[in-house]
Amino acid sequence: MEFKHIPVMVEEVMTCLRCEPGRTYVDGTLGGGGHAEEILKRTGPDGIMIGMEWDQEAIDEAGKRLKPYGSRARIFRENFIHLSEVLKTAEIESVDGILLDLGLSLIQLERGERGFSFRGEGPLDMRMDMRRDCTAANLVNSLPLAELERILFEYGEERWARRIAKAIVSGREKEPIQTTGALGKIVYKAIPKKFHSRRIDPATRTFQAFRIRVNEELENLRGILESGWKALRREGRMCVISFHSLEDRMVKEAFRRWEREGMLGILTKKPLTPSEKEQKNNPRARSAKLRCAERR
Repeated sequence: MEFKHIPVMVEEVMTCLRCEPGRTYVDGTLGGGGHAEEILKRTGPDGIMIGMEWDQEAIDEAGKRLKPYGSRARIFRENFIHLSEVLKTAEIESVDGILLDLGLSLIQLERGERGFSFRGEGPLDMRMDMRRDCTAANLVNSLPLAELERILFEYGEERWARRIAKAIVSGREKEPIQTTGALGKIVYKAIPKKFHSRRIDPATRTFQAFRIRVNEELENLRGILESGWKALRREGRMCVISFHSLEDRMVKEAFRRWEREGMLGILTKKPLTPSEKEQKNNPRARSAKLRCAERR
């Protein structure tokens, strides 16, 4: 089963990265290779794209898509937190741009066995890197009430965190919660029906919270924001596409701090968002926010 992941805000990203022939760019969240392909198109005939991705299924799809670009596309199965090690392995001292697209790809969302989606039935997994040991099921069935509540509140910004955490503990006492469907049902019952949103599924924030915790997403993002810019050449640019307020806040605050310290200059005083046309054609893009900063 093949998926053609639609990259978000392509023109805005390429403009911010300032893609030109002969330059070197990092796509730290390769996914299905949509943004990477655009980078390669615009940096031909001799530009280099370093792709980083820890999801092997995504790498397999991206590899097919980027095969025509030969050695100009260099793909590594690593999380972007290991950027400095990857560049050392690739014998590259510095780069002209770094892109991080923090959203999930169709490769992850549409494959029920990965456990990312509350639509349908699948194992409660949520690991982006299948080499990792801890799954969402491990957390849901073992963590104490207080920790479950903290995860839901901090990572999911879920106002019903305590009710959902209590429902999870009550549910797992009867039988282990092993599937996405089982967790989804618990959440639906825990949130009073009159507060079920028409805009987003009631389980959205819960699934987001456990996914972030399983993959240590905020810790990894914090790490790359602290150190990744050091890999940029002077006037090199870092672009980050976030999809929820936790990520966007971290990016905004990090960029502002580095600007105050004279390391970066912010190019997007307010985040760029998808056009109405793009949101209509790709509803998953509607919550995307793009921020960009340049190394001084």
